[in-house]
Amino acid sequence: MTALTPAPFGRTLCAMITPFTAAGDLDLDAAGQHASRLVAEGCDGLVLSGTTGESPATTDAEKSALLRAVREAVGDAVPLVTGVGGPDTRHTLRLAREAEEAGADGLLVVTPYYSRPQQSAVEMYFNRVADAAGIPLMLYDIPGRTGTRIEPETLLRLAEHPRIVAVKDCSYDLLGATKVMSRSSLAYYSGSEELNLPLYALGGAGYVSTVANVAPRQMRAVLDAFDTGDTAGAARLNELTIELVELMMASGLPGTVTAKTLLVAGPVREPLQPAGEEAAAALRDARTRLFAATAE
Repeated sequence: MTALTPAPFGRTLCAMITPFTAAGDLDLDAAGQHASRLVAEGCDGLVLSGTTGESPATTDAEKSALLRAVREAVGDAVPLVTGVGGPDTRHTLRLAREAEEAGADGLLVVTPYYSRPQQSAVEMYFNRVADAAGIPLMLYDIPGRTGTRIEPETLLRLAEHPRIVAVKDCSYDLLGATKVMSRSSLAYYSGSEELNLPLYALGGAGYVSTVANVAPRQMRAVLDAFDTGDTAGAARLNELTIELVELMMASGLPGTVTAKTLLVAGPVREPLQPAGEEAAAALRDARTRLFAATAE
């Protein structure tokens, strides 16, 4: 039982945090070390400078430096996708060129946010980026943050572009996702951990996970079990992750904050603030229980 569509960037991708020093500067050594650990513990690929990577708070130069440092750490065989989307098409095109020059294998392009463009403008935006890029695109559909959905019919038209190959899906619309997967070759990656297994079972390519920063082996084990035909085992392993997933992703704190709470990765950048001690203790306890329940 494998994905119905190809997985151009691997199955199990981590939406990687961006480590900072105690002073708040980019920590490239820590980034390389964290990336290497993630790959060693089951991540097929890494997504840099996304929401979890605090892309709104990092400079263009920092994004390029991060990509180069992670590439050096993990080598050429690990797919690296980097976030370049934003509300300004010209800026997005510049970031896309810089990411390609810095060694990205793919571009994560989010729907333009705040301005809430109509679907024809959304379609033009993605096509403009795809036309300008020399590497494939993963479209990021997260209307809860951007205010604008990439409608299924828009995705079906965009799928005709040869460099638009994948979707990171945070739409919470399994019907729409199934419709697009059944009528196109777009690789669907779950961007919402609670839907990793359901979307994969429907033919998805895998996931892009924030929780994988903390529990990469445990997140991967769910898909591995499903691929062997052990659907009951996959469901059981998925259930074991739910407590940590809920605390990290649905407790009212951003996933960046909760991931960094559990990692030695420096502070978050303002306007984000660190988790309080009560939340941190609950996160640590949930992680401990998950690791104990899945220990080999």
